[in-house]
Amino acid sequence: MMLFFLACLLAVFPVVSMKSPIFGPQEVSRFEGSSASIKCYYPATSVNRHSRKYWCRQGTKGRCTTLISSERYIAKDYEGRANITDFPESNLFVVDIGHLTQSDSGHYKCGVGINNQGLFFDVSLEVSPDLASLNGPPVYKADLGRTVTINCPFSSENSMAKKSMCKKIGKDCILVTDSSGYVSPSYRDRVRLVIQGTSQLAFSVVINRLRISDAGAYVCRAGDGDKSDFYLQVLKPEPQLAYGDLRGSVNFDCDLGPEMANLPKFLCRVNKDQSCEVVVNTLGTRAQTFKGRVLLTSKDGGSFSVHITGLRKEDAGHYLCGAHSDGQLQEGWPIQAWQLFVNEETMMPRSPSVVRGVVGGSVAMLCPYNPKDSNSLKYWCRWEETQTDGCPQLVNSEGLVQKHYKQYGGRLALFEEPGNGTFTVILNQLTPQDAGFYWCLTNGDVRWWSTVELKIVEGEPNLKAPKNVTALLGDTLELPCHFPCKFSPYEKYWCKWNTKGCKALPSQDKASKQGSVSCDQKNQLISLVLNPVSKEDEGSYWCGVKDGLQFGETVAVYVEVKEPGKGSKDVSQVNAAPGKAVIEPGSRDISQVNAAPGKELIEPRVKEIENKVIQDSSLFAEDRAMKDTGDSAGGSKQPADPGSSAGQEGSSKVLISTLVPLALVLTLGAVAVGVLRARHRRNVDQISIRSYRTDISMSDFENSRNFGGNDNMGASSVTQETSLEGKDEFMATTEHTVEIEEPKKAKRSSKEEADMAYSAYLLQTNNMAADIQDGPSEA
Repeated sequence: MMLFFLACLLAVFPVVSMKSPIFGPQEVSRFEGSSASIKCYYPATSVNRHSRKYWCRQGTKGRCTTLISSERYIAKDYEGRANITDFPESNLFVVDIGHLTQSDSGHYKCGVGINNQGLFFDVSLEVSPDLASLNGPPVYKADLGRTVTINCPFSSENSMAKKSMCKKIGKDCILVTDSSGYVSPSYRDRVRLVIQGTSQLAFSVVINRLRISDAGAYVCRAGDGDKSDFYLQVLKPEPQLAYGDLRGSVNFDCDLGPEMANLPKFLCRVNKDQSCEVVVNTLGTRAQTFKGRVLLTSKDGGSFSVHITGLRKEDAGHYLCGAHSDGQLQEGWPIQAWQLFVNEETMMPRSPSVVRGVVGGSVAMLCPYNPKDSNSLKYWCRWEETQTDGCPQLVNSEGLVQKHYKQYGGRLALFEEPGNGTFTVILNQLTPQDAGFYWCLTNGDVRWWSTVELKIVEGEPNLKAPKNVTALLGDTLELPCHFPCKFSPYEKYWCKWNTKGCKALPSQDKASKQGSVSCDQKNQLISLVLNPVSKEDEGSYWCGVKDGLQFGETVAVYVEVKEPGKGSKDVSQVNAAPGKAVIEPGSRDISQVNAAPGKELIEPRVKEIENKVIQDSSLFAEDRAMKDTGDSAGGSKQPADPGSSAGQEGSSKVLISTLVPLALVLTLGAVAVGVLRARHRRNVDQISIRSYRTDISMSDFENSRNFGGNDNMGASSVTQETSLEGKDEFMATTEHTVEIEEPKKAKRSSKEEADMAYSAYLLQTNNMAADIQDGPSEA
């Protein structure tokens, strides 16, 4: 039965030739005395809009006689009952014909051009006699799927008699229903008989959800005497025309009446096998071929609209919209028929239907619109799988929609550029959840609506910048943004994001101006400087690239502004450990920086004493002075008399000159031994050489005495102070140092130094003993 129903519908659907860009109804059926309004669509070109539109009747030998045209011509037979109206903004013209007669039946053409051989579309007009105008039984007309009420009169004698209605099939009359409650199976749940009361000499029969098979002749009876005949005509839905451009969009408006307001709605497409595949319904069904491209919007009073965007040539065909509890086509329920024509000679600009982005990266989506709608409101929504949300608006020309701030704040903006029929939507900080379908819309020409699919793929963002930055109030902040060499020719920019968009800011491009072949990846940098940082600077900043007015990739940075801590000092002390002083450059030897808290570094003082022992000759000044004095007196070496005052004085001087050096040497030996023992306990020597500091194990000295102090240079990262162009800069470098070949001097260990000190002590003691034996020098 369903196949028969669809076959009947297809019988009234025009078979459209796709060769002509002119599109209209192929068949039009009317009753005599009625009127017809015939729409003909044409391609949206400037030439077509200004060309002649015509309606002509085809005759023999291919001749087509003009009946009416847009150049104010009208045939005599059409005067007073026909007109032609052009709607260039909608790319269609309409031919209205009234007071139709059977003589108007025939084949016609609606077309565009200076003659009747230009672009055209064939239309067949059939005018049938109106049964209601004939002297005969009354005729009831109703649309398919609707309701009809039939009035059956009777005489007062049969007011209490049985009432019934039957349908004529051949010579028989098959009972449909009667006043006892009987209902034919084919009319079950669709028909009822109503008796209004004994005062009314008529009863009514109501048939709901009319079917094509319900059409025919019926008989009403009241008892055996009263009988009345009537005809029922079930009108098939005449398909409405929908005209769309390739890559454009089209809208179906369906009005099923208030009685269908609470039922699920649907749109289905009639296939070649006469089935009707659901494209979309309010129960959540979506055809896979229309995923992301179709949107159903319910309205008041049982009406709804279905919008299809991103039209493809295979979308052309026949569609039905209706309502049913199952969300799909069922015979006997109200429907509306549509025929969609897709114009392949489109003027719609090409735009990507799929864009790809990586996690953490960004995408810039181009959205076309009718250039005439430059002042219209542009907006961007996300298509949802569930019909409850449809396509919630995320951002528009006025800014980010407030209820989506938590999810899209700081990473979504709409730009009117590049303009002239295109606007741009940028979404950055991408996540896997951002994948899906998005619609570009305006409140102007809906035929320009478009959709794009966002896919998240593997990869790394091209632009690199810190995700979050904390700045101190009043300081200077420089935000770096690194980009690859392939972006060198493009314009780079920084902007500050807000709910209204992203305002461009002045920035400094530090990229080298060299060619891409020799491009240095490390030098590709654009910076934004905030000086001084204020509380208003807090927020999201974007770094991006663009080619003219076309936007490319972006990366977002969030800047948090904090007030500096109380009693804060120079920035050099920021990283100092709590409770420890910060050593200012040049104030002390850098080797002392890592000294243990509360302990002094012994090594520099020990070296100072060692140097005095080896270099300072004042320790032996007394001995040399005595010898020099004796020589200057004539070289006499006669000993002084011990008993004389001069002898006693000389003896005292000799004793003093002997004991003082001895005491100093003993003290030096004790100190050297103490140092050696302390170093054995710590097993670590701390050596300070200019601005270098290294921790060396004692075992390294024991095993490497034969090597110089520079043998292991360049084995680790080195932090050094360097003067560049007269300015002090602090640089950390990690590299292999190449030594200048110089004679290596053996480095003495602490143990060797102690041995030398002890040997010097023994030598000095022997010398002093020899001097005593020789006698004191003369004064």
